[in-house]
Amino acid sequence: MLNFKPSKVALAILSTGLVALSSPTYAAETEKAAEKEVEVIQVTGIRGSLIKSQAIKMSSSSIVEAISAEDIGKLPDSSIAESLARLPGLAGERSNGRTSGISIRGFKEDFIGTSLNGRELIGIGDNRGVEYDLYPSEIMTGATIYKSTQADLMVQGIGGTVDLQTVRPLQAEETITLNGSYELGEQESDNPELDNNGHRLALSFVNKFADDTIGVALSLAKTETPNNQRRYGVWGYATNDDGQILPTGLDSHSVSTKLERETISAVVQYQPNDDLNVVFDILDIDYSDSGISRGIIQPFSAANVTGTGVNSTGTEVGANPVFRTDPREKEGELQAVGLNVEYFVNDDWSIEVDIANSESKKHDLRGESYAGLGRSDSLTSSQLGSREFVMSNSGVFFTGSTGLGALSDPALLQLAGPQAWGGGLASLESQFQTTELRANGTPFNYLNAQDGFLNFADFTEELTTAKFEVNGNVDSKFINRVTLGVNYSDRTKEKVNKGFFATAASYPLSTGIPAEYVYSGTADLTWAGLGNVVAYDGLAPFRDGTYTLNDAGLLEPDRIGDSFEVEEKVFTLYVKADFETDIGDMLLSGNIGLQYVDTDQSSTGFIGVVGSNFKVCDDNNDDIVDNVCLTSGGADYSHVLPSLNLSLEVAENQLVRFTANKTISRARIDQMKASGFINYAQNIDQIAIPNTLEAVDTYGSPWSKSAGNPELRPLEANNIDIAYENYFSDEGYFSLTYFYKDIENWTRDGDQTINFRNDETNGGADYFIAGYHDRVASEDGLYGPANLPFSAGDIITPPDSGTFTFFEDGLKGTVKGYEITANIPFNMFSETLDGLGVAASKTYVDAELEDGTAIPGQSDHSYSVTAYYQVNGFEFRIATTKRSAYLTYERGGSNKISDATRDEIRLVDAQISYNFDESGIDALKGLTMSLSGTNLTDEDEETIDDDTGIVSSRRQFGPTYLLNLNYSF
Repeated sequence: MLNFKPSKVALAILSTGLVALSSPTYAAETEKAAEKEVEVIQVTGIRGSLIKSQAIKMSSSSIVEAISAEDIGKLPDSSIAESLARLPGLAGERSNGRTSGISIRGFKEDFIGTSLNGRELIGIGDNRGVEYDLYPSEIMTGATIYKSTQADLMVQGIGGTVDLQTVRPLQAEETITLNGSYELGEQESDNPELDNNGHRLALSFVNKFADDTIGVALSLAKTETPNNQRRYGVWGYATNDDGQILPTGLDSHSVSTKLERETISAVVQYQPNDDLNVVFDILDIDYSDSGISRGIIQPFSAANVTGTGVNSTGTEVGANPVFRTDPREKEGELQAVGLNVEYFVNDDWSIEVDIANSESKKHDLRGESYAGLGRSDSLTSSQLGSREFVMSNSGVFFTGSTGLGALSDPALLQLAGPQAWGGGLASLESQFQTTELRANGTPFNYLNAQDGFLNFADFTEELTTAKFEVNGNVDSKFINRVTLGVNYSDRTKEKVNKGFFATAASYPLSTGIPAEYVYSGTADLTWAGLGNVVAYDGLAPFRDGTYTLNDAGLLEPDRIGDSFEVEEKVFTLYVKADFETDIGDMLLSGNIGLQYVDTDQSSTGFIGVVGSNFKVCDDNNDDIVDNVCLTSGGADYSHVLPSLNLSLEVAENQLVRFTANKTISRARIDQMKASGFINYAQNIDQIAIPNTLEAVDTYGSPWSKSAGNPELRPLEANNIDIAYENYFSDEGYFSLTYFYKDIENWTRDGDQTINFRNDETNGGADYFIAGYHDRVASEDGLYGPANLPFSAGDIITPPDSGTFTFFEDGLKGTVKGYEITANIPFNMFSETLDGLGVAASKTYVDAELEDGTAIPGQSDHSYSVTAYYQVNGFEFRIATTKRSAYLTYERGGSNKISDATRDEIRLVDAQISYNFDESGIDALKGLTMSLSGTNLTDEDEETIDDDTGIVSSRRQFGPTYLLNLNYSF
C-alpha cells in the first residue's frame, strides 16, 4: 500500500508492472487500479528511468535506491556494475579496468547480500561477493538496493542488499529488441596477439500467448571486450647514505586480455487466472577472461646517483632482469534455475513456494615463463647490463640501456630464469645436481633451477534454496497485512589450489627462444623506458614438454593449506506485520518483523606440513595427500534478527523514515576454511636466530603457521537509519539520511607465539626435520642478524618458537555517516529548461574498529553527479563518480587472498543518443543510436607509498568508447 498520494505520472509508472519491488499480486492490483483511474503516460529515456526509480523509492517501506530500464535490454551501461556505482551510498571498485565490485556505505561486496529476483545469487569469485560486471545490462530490467532490511528479505548483509531483476513477461510489453555495439579502447594493445576493439550483440524478446496467460521472455547476449593496461610497481623504497630514495626492485608489465561472455536468460510465466501465478526462469553465463602479461621483474641497484630525496638521476648497475611472459586463462560458468509459484487461497490470503538452484565453476590459470640474459649465476657482473634512469614522485623511468639488447632479440634471449629464485625446490636438491659450474666456479644447484611456474586454482560452488511463505490481509485498525514463512539454503564452496615449478630441458645450460614460439610483432614497453621486447607464446614450453614440471603442492605447504571445502546449511523462520494508521493529519506506515536464523557450518581441508621425506603430506611417496593431513571443523548456532521500518508522511509527499534492525553477514569463506599450513623460511640468515623468545621477538623466526577458522560466527551489526525525503515533483526529490551501525562482531586477525617443536595447537606436533630445517656452516664466521659465531661444518638449527596467525571473532566497532541525494529537473525553474536536470549524491562514512584496522571497501567520502538533457528524442548525459582511498583485498601470489590498497579515484563517463521515434521517419521507428565513453579523464589506479609519497603501484587503462544501435519493435 502506498504511503502517499502520488501524481498520475508516478502511479501510471507503478501500474505497468515494471516496479521491481512489487510482488506479482501487488503489481496486478496496482495495474487494475491504474486502468480505472489514469491513462498510462509514456516517459522514456533517462527521465523515464529516473521517474521509475523515484517511484520505487517512494513506495518502499524500507530505505532503498533503484535502477530501472524503460524496457528489457535498455539499461544504458555495458554491465549492471556501472549503473550501481552511480547510486547514492554506493561506490564501484575496478578490476582490470572494469567496474566489478560494489561497496554500500563502506562495505565491500562480500558483506552485501546479492539476489536475482529475490533469490540469493552466487558468483564466480574467490569469496562470497558477486562480480557485478558478470551480468550484462541487456538481460536486466533494473535493480533495487536495500539499505535497511525487513523480515521477509531473505538475502541480507551488513552493508545492505542488491536485488537484480529480470523481466516478468506478463507484466511487460511485447517487444523484440536487437542490440549491437562496437567497442574501442583508446589504450592500444602493447602485445601483438591481442587488440583494442570488441563488440556486443544481444537479442531480447517478450511475447504472450493463450490470451495473455502465458508469457515468454528470452535474452541472448554475447560480449567480447578488450582490456589493455600498463602496470608499474616496486617492491619498496629505501633511502641510501646520501638521502636519495630509490626502489629496491621493479615490476613493470604490459597486460592485454579479452573478456568473452555468452549469456542466456529465459523466463516463462503462466497466469491462467487471478489466483495462480507461476514463474520459471533460467540464467546461464559462460565466460572467459584470458590474455597475456609481458614485462620485467628484478632487484634494483644504482650508482652515480645525483639529486636529492625523490628527485634524482643515475645508472642502474648489474641489471639482470627477469623477462616474464605470463599467459592467463580464466574460464567460468554459472547456471541458476528457479521456480516460483503463488496461489491465492481467497481474496485475502495467498501462499508462495520458491525453489532454486545455482552452480558455478571457474578455472583460473596464470603461467609464468622466464627469460633473460642467461641462467642465474651463469654470468659475471661484467656481463650484466646497465640503464640510465630518472627518479621522481611518479617512480622510475629509464632513458637508455647498455648490454640489454637480448630482450629484443629472440636468438639471444635465453629461456631460463636469470635470478636464483629456486628455493622452493630445496627438497628436490638431488634432481638438480650437476657438474656444470656457475660463474663463481661452484656447480649449479636447485637455486638456479626455476625457469617458470604454472599457477592455477579451481573453484566450484552450489547453492540450493527453498522458501514457503504465507501472506494475508488482516482486518485491523493498525495491522493490515501479515507475512509468515520458512526458508532453507544449502551452500557448498570448494577451492583447489595447485601449482607447478617449471625447469627448462636445457638446465643447467640455457638456449634461445625457439623460433616457432615467437610472434611476428614485438611487445611495447617503451612507456617504461624499456623499449620493444620479444613477444613469444608463454604457454608453448608448458604444452610441448620443454619445461619439466614439479608439483608445488608437494613442495609448498601453503598450496594444500589453501585448498578447502566449506558448507553452510541455514534454516530461517520469519514473520512480518505491515501496519498503517493516522497520527493527526499524518499517515504512519511500515512494518515490524523478526527472523530466527539457525546455521550449521562445516569445513574440511588439509594442514600442509613437510614430512621426513621433505615432501608435503606425502610420507608414502605416492604423490597422494596422506589422510593424516586431513582436518575438519564446524559450528552450530542461531540468531534472532528483529527489524522495524517506519514511514511518516509529515506533509504531502514528504516522508520521515526511521529504521532499526539487526543484520548479519557470513564470515569470508577463505577465512572459514579448516585448512592451514606450516611455513619455513629457507634463508640461513633467518635460521641462525638464538633460541630464546626475546631473540625471536627481536629478529623474527623462520617458522610460521597460518590457519582458517571453521567456527567463525557471522559479522553482526545493530543498525539505525533516520531519513527525510521530499518528493517535490514527478521527476525530482531531495533526501538526507543518517545511518549508524554498532558492530557487535567482526572477524579479526589473531596471533600467538607457539613452540614448533611441541605445537600445543596441534596435539604437541614436532615439525623439525633434521637435514631439512637445519643448515651446515660453510665457513668460519658470523651468521644471522644476531651475528652468531659458527665454525665451518657446524650445524645451525632454528629457534623453537614462531608465530601462529589465525582468525577469530570478537572485534567490535562503529560505522556512521550520512547521505545527501538530490534529483533536480530544471523544468521546475522554467519550462524552457524542460528535459535538463541533475542527479547528485554525497556520502560520508566514519568507521572505527577497536583495533584500528580499516573495513574493506570503506571510503570516507564518495559522490556521484549526473547531468542530463533530453528533448525531442535527443539525449545527453555526463556522470562523474569519486571515492576516496580504501582498503580492499585480491588474489595475490600462490593464488591466496592478500590485502591491497586503492588510492582516491575519480571517473567520468558520458553518453549521447538519439531515439528515431521522434524523427518522423516511420522506417526508423524503434531505433536508438548512442555513443558512450567511460574513464574519459584517463584516470589511473595508483597506490602511494605512505612513507615516501612516491607511487608504489600504477595501472593505466585509458578511456573506452562504445557505439551502440538498439532497435525495438
